[in-house]
Amino acid sequence: LRDRVDLFRDGGETIQLGRHRFAVNTQAIELALVPHDGALAVAVTGTDFRAPVDDPAFESTRRFWDQPLVSESPEVSRAEFLATSILATADLDALHAAAAGGTLADLVRRAAEERIDEGYERGIHDADATAILDALLRLHAAAGLLRYPPAARAAAQLFWAFGAAGDHKASWQRRAASLARARAVFGGSPAIDELEAELGAAITAYGLVDHPLAGEYLFEELAAGTGGFVTSAGARHLVAGFRKRLGRPKAREFDEDLRALGTDLAARHQLAEAWLAAYAGADADDLAEAVALELCGAELPRHDSAAALSATVDGLLGTHPRIAGRRLTLRLDEALARTREFRDHRVPAYRDYQRQRAAVAARAAQRLRLDEHKPRVMAGFVRNRLLDEVYLPLIADNLARQVGATGDGKRVDQSGLLLLISPPGYGKTTLMEYVASRLGLVFVKVNGPALGTGVTSVDPASAPNATARQEVEKISFALEMGSNVLLYLDDIQHTSPELLQKFISLCDAQRRMEGVWDSRTRTYDLRGKRFAVCMAGNPYTESGKRFRVPDMLANRADVWNLGDVLSGREELFALSYVENALTANPVLAPLSTRERGDIELLVRMARGDTGVLPDQLAHPYPPVELNQIRSVLVKLLRVRDVVLAVNRAYIASAGQDDAARTEPPFLLQGSYRNMNKLAERILPVMNDEELEAVLDDHYVGEAQTLAAAAEANLLKLAALRGRLTPDQASRWAEVKAAYLRQKALGGASDDPMTRAVGAVGLVADRIAAIEAALRDRP
Repeated sequence: LRDRVDLFRDGGETIQLGRHRFAVNTQAIELALVPHDGALAVAVTGTDFRAPVDDPAFESTRRFWDQPLVSESPEVSRAEFLATSILATADLDALHAAAAGGTLADLVRRAAEERIDEGYERGIHDADATAILDALLRLHAAAGLLRYPPAARAAAQLFWAFGAAGDHKASWQRRAASLARARAVFGGSPAIDELEAELGAAITAYGLVDHPLAGEYLFEELAAGTGGFVTSAGARHLVAGFRKRLGRPKAREFDEDLRALGTDLAARHQLAEAWLAAYAGADADDLAEAVALELCGAELPRHDSAAALSATVDGLLGTHPRIAGRRLTLRLDEALARTREFRDHRVPAYRDYQRQRAAVAARAAQRLRLDEHKPRVMAGFVRNRLLDEVYLPLIADNLARQVGATGDGKRVDQSGLLLLISPPGYGKTTLMEYVASRLGLVFVKVNGPALGTGVTSVDPASAPNATARQEVEKISFALEMGSNVLLYLDDIQHTSPELLQKFISLCDAQRRMEGVWDSRTRTYDLRGKRFAVCMAGNPYTESGKRFRVPDMLANRADVWNLGDVLSGREELFALSYVENALTANPVLAPLSTRERGDIELLVRMARGDTGVLPDQLAHPYPPVELNQIRSVLVKLLRVRDVVLAVNRAYIASAGQDDAARTEPPFLLQGSYRNMNKLAERILPVMNDEELEAVLDDHYVGEAQTLAAAAEANLLKLAALRGRLTPDQASRWAEVKAAYLRQKALGGASDDPMTRAVGAVGLVADRIAAIEAALRDRP
């Protein structure tokens, strides 16, 4: 929240770091499947990463790749799907009552709100679905069994007239009528579905005409018990028009042709369909039923229905290929059959496609380990004055060259590289992860020790082991993403200088780098891309020698030491130790969320500044809390002074050449990490001796890993703290003298010649000292 107020501008679209303003990528970092080169590809949002989906099973879902919603396709609009779904699942009496009472819109709106994954826009698709459902209800109430498509009714009629045996007919009629009565009393049952399936299978086995709804329609006709089949006015008119057009002579010839074919019903059907199609067109709505009417004749009892089957819905708000001029023409039987097929087949298939799509994305995310590259700011991170006034402006100056800043001062010659050095524990990684998080960049962290000095190439195949190969793949992945990426190479002192030199080409205006992806070499052109490279490491190795960054890289990079005191910023550097330790101590933790000015005033109070009064604090502190805070800060400042002294001694010792040393290397560290560990153990009631004991215990624990060097380092620490006892002072002098003798004798070398030369040199030095002493005597 504080960052939102202090740093972000333009409603969160930009962020101010130092004197530069940067665009913020507000898009979540996640994997998605997107169209690419006529297929679907795995993409990392906000970046240039695209990888083709290599899954033969997923290829079978291609028909859904251009369908963004489960509720809509080129054949079915969202409003149609919603309206017909409600019609198919809701109680018809309740729907008619809602339509009559003016509450149909509320019913549809609630249904749309419950279907959260179907993409309905409030006020648009619910309004359109209400109008469509209202029209369908009017048609449905009058149509009766004409709600089934003509092809389904024709298939059932032809089967009943010519394919069904007499004994089967009686059984089916009795069972259908009985199950219908049971449904009227108790509701539907699986037995009805089974009988419908049985009738459908019989119609299919007959093999003349088939339709998936024929069995269901036949059941409803038998259940109605009318003794005949419904016939639409459209089919009657088509047959009447056909015969009128033929005239009597031609009509007789047509009838004679049909009779001549005898019992070959398939041939008769083909002939009748051909004649009627020639007259009305092959796409005529009632063609199938008209053919059945011609073939069945008087052999099949019928009852005519003049119910209207079509309606036009005006004033629609949504867009769809079926909607023209805000108008949709509906034919009840066609609309119900089309949306039912969509609902029963395409929707489940689409949901299966979504599951497959999610599985493909999950496998890709696991392979690419994308979650590891999402920057996460530590809960205890404190943006203090040192960061605001020193480090963030320095980093911003570099990022302005690497990723480009917004505004009039934007650079077009993007280049450069950022190199952060310091002993461990100064928050290099934490700071850069914070910057990546605020800029919305993918944070690709490469572990230097895992790479090791054996890796000299960016080809994963050349890595000596699986761990190193994984880190090289991270570099390749970062380059493949291209935009909105911060590539962070940590602990580079453990890596090969030859590998680091691969990044030199990113430091000039060319911004090109060679890489390997999917076993193929590639040249990555990063000009104009939001791509930044930061390297970080401890410039002092465990042996006390400086790690040497390749000269060409060091000369082109911006190098900053976070563990050293910048000129004129000593007070801010010292204060940062206190600010970073606030969240580690339970008494001071609340200060991290309060006004920053309070911290500086409280530190002054802890130093004994009588000019600071409680009234000057922005937060109203109760006296008890204020006394506890002051007590902890007094002790924390003492600890801070010791940790700072250790830090200075460590850097000074690590920066010395071994040949110039007069005492053993000092390897204890005074980092933010050390400060936080000490801060969490400070209590308001501690006295001075207890506080010194906390410092003793901490650094004794730190020295455990130094083996034989532990004694020398603890003695040096005691000297820095001014706590050397006479015995310790004597021992410290002996240790330093022994170190100088050992160094004069060749140090730790096991070479006899080296040790002999060292001994001769030591004897020569002693003789020279005696000579000088004799010369100085009177």
